[in-house]
Amino acid sequence: MTDFPHLPAADGRELALFDLDHTLLAGDSDFEWAQFLIGRGVLDSDLHSRMNHEFYRQYVDGTLDIYEFLEFQLAPLMRHPREQLDAWHAEFMQTRILPIIGEKARALVRRHLERGDLCAIVTATNSFVTGPIARELGIPHLIATIPAQDDGQFIGRPRGRPSFREGKVIRVEDWLEALGLWRGSFRRSWFYSDSHNDLPLLNWVTSPVAVDPDARLSEAATAAGWPILSLRG
Repeated sequence: MTDFPHLPAADGRELALFDLDHTLLAGDSDFEWAQFLIGRGVLDSDLHSRMNHEFYRQYVDGTLDIYEFLEFQLAPLMRHPREQLDAWHAEFMQTRILPIIGEKARALVRRHLERGDLCAIVTATNSFVTGPIARELGIPHLIATIPAQDDGQFIGRPRGRPSFREGKVIRVEDWLEALGLWRGSFRRSWFYSDSHNDLPLLNWVTSPVAVDPDARLSEAATAAGWPILSLRG
């Protein structure tokens, strides 16, 4: 198992939160899902490749309008029966996702689970795309943007608050409250992320960890003295 020097032996139950894209994954599941559908001929290649890259650029720049993005991202889900989407997703997991889950990421997750920590993925990517990924990683809880449904079929818009930026903090607090818990229930809380967009939740936990961080998060982590971890290679 990979050693994580920043992770001491547990002393009472702790909270471990993980960003997904470019953190536990060596890539972006949202981006990969769209590229997968383009490769299957389900989406228009020129339009969706261009928009996919543009939204990703905005995310990296910190200028993404999450509702505009979700309107675009969730639209393909409502055009196809759920059975077909599930079949495509199974192929997507094998061809696009499993190759970008590294052993270091799996080892980090196992370490927290073996310590008895309460573990969750907290991601802006929608729960249809990310639910099977969380199960593959063995993480029992998922806080993700929820696609609205009508009788089991997606309707192209989110339900409730997207799990993005400050929304991640609100969604985590709501989830803990539903469990009869709050931030103070834990001796220590961890959040692992690569992105400056996650600074609100990184500042909310007691033990933030920057994972293969972007330039802005790397600067913030260095200034704050946070651990910087690589799960690549």
